[in-house]
Amino acid sequence: MASIALILIAALTFSILATPIARRAALRSGVIAVPRARDSHTTPIPLLGGAAIYAAFVAALLIFGDQAHIRELIGILLGATIVSLFGLADDRWGMPALVKLAGQTLAAIVLLLGGTQVQLFPWPALNWAITLLWVIVITNAINFLDNMDGLSGGVATIAAAFFLLLAAMNEPRQVLVGAMSAALIGACIGFLRYNFNPASIFMGDTGSLFIGFILAALAIKLRFLSNTPLVTWLVPVCVLGLPLFDLALVIVARLRRRVNPFTTAGKDHLSHRLHALGMTKRESVLICYLLAGASGLAGVYVTQARPSEAYLVFAGLLIIAISGIVWLERVCPSGQPRQEA
Repeated sequence: MASIALILIAALTFSILATPIARRAALRSGVIAVPRARDSHTTPIPLLGGAAIYAAFVAALLIFGDQAHIRELIGILLGATIVSLFGLADDRWGMPALVKLAGQTLAAIVLLLGGTQVQLFPWPALNWAITLLWVIVITNAINFLDNMDGLSGGVATIAAAFFLLLAAMNEPRQVLVGAMSAALIGACIGFLRYNFNPASIFMGDTGSLFIGFILAALAIKLRFLSNTPLVTWLVPVCVLGLPLFDLALVIVARLRRRVNPFTTAGKDHLSHRLHALGMTKRESVLICYLLAGASGLAGVYVTQARPSEAYLVFAGLLIIAISGIVWLERVCPSGQPRQEA
């Protein structure tokens, strides 16, 4: 645990020091988020905060991480670097959604080649397909969630904290999962020092795609040998329940409006709807934190439950999620409160 604490502190320190440097670099190079109608910020904000998160995460692991796991780590970092570079290009010049999807697919293939993959079924081809789908879904879920000051970084910190806890609880302890989780916690908290409302810098796609990819890889690496494979996979779905819910909410809302969910942007995310219903932006983000924490606690319970209990808990969460989408679409469709006749 001492090495885990050292990695977390190192990533936190590196992130606190690197984020102002990234902010100055963004201002000089013109990588700035100019406010649009769909955005929640009203003044131009520098991007490239994701570059600081990436640098802090990688530096902490390479300097203080266990070298016995370096081969596995390099494969994951290579894939994460690919999505980060695609995100950086999008932050600077803009990029079509299909090109970003191609970059995410390439990164997921690199992850597969590095030996990190879903092991749920006895058919390798099906496991490969699920791995690709999982990585792309989680990467985009975190990317979609990055729509309000402090939201994506805070939810990622909570998810990584649960992954760290689960790695420590599991026997044998999963050193690589713990180390990566600690590095992500430190890097995100250091960044949140500058990103929490009112933000002075955004992580951009460079950061959100990187964080999403790392969380997807952590979920795949996490194992519970004492439980069934299916129950094992319910755990990361619970831990990442909030970003998955937000992604599902947005897809449903945009399909109902007959627009492409992945090429159309808007204020139809959970945080936007909470704000539209009367909460401040800070309150909206904090409510999302609480929901992410509750979902993560459900994941911890699932690890200790019998299979029948785990399935029951997951079914309950699914019913709550579906009910939440229906309710939000009724009272606040497309991010605007419904007007009474």
